[in-house]
Amino acid sequence: MMTAVASCSSSKPPVPQAPGPVVEITVAHGTVTPTNATLTAKAGEPITLRVNSDADDELHIHSTPEHTFEVKAKPEQEFSFTVDVPGSVAVELHHLDRTVATIQVQP
Repeated sequence: MMTAVASCSSSKPPVPQAPGPVVEITVAHGTVTPTNATLTAKAGEPITLRVNSDADDELHIHSTPEHTFEVKAKPEQEFSFTVDVPGSVAVELHHLDRTVATIQVQP
């Protein structure tokens, strides 16, 4: 008796879950997704930005201290940072002049 075994193949391994909030960002043809998203995080908790982009840009994180990440025109970029001072933190794409998200950092 023959037994068929189903196998599931994927072109990429699953993306591991980051320990804190994750923002999935896509830049395509001058359009940014998401825009003006809101999320919460705790002070000192890692925040991860996963970016797929067809253009170079800069992500600015308006926190104390501020963070800047160079975005390249390529898929699957990942940037992580922490915010130690509670408050409202804007995540902006500099060249496209778009607010991607606002993070409410709680103590």
